[in-house]
Amino acid sequence: MVIVLKILAVVAMAAVAVVLVRGLINMMRGGSGFTSNKLMQTRIVLQAVALALLLLVVYFTRK
Repeated sequence: MVIVLKILAVVAMAAVAVVLVRGLINMMRGGSGFTSNKLMQTRIVLQAVALALLLLVVYFTRK
C-alpha cells in the first residue's frame, strides 16, 4: 500500500513539474492568457493531489 502511494506521489509531483514548465513556456512565447490561466488551475489541483498523497504516505509509514 505504501509503495503504491509513494509511486503515485512521485507521478503527481512529476505532473506538477510538467504543467509548470508548460506554463512557463506559454508565458515566454506570449501565449494566450486563457491557456496560462488553465495551466495555473491545473497546477494548483495537481499540487493539492501531490500534497494529499505525501500526507497519506507519512500517515501510513508512521504506524
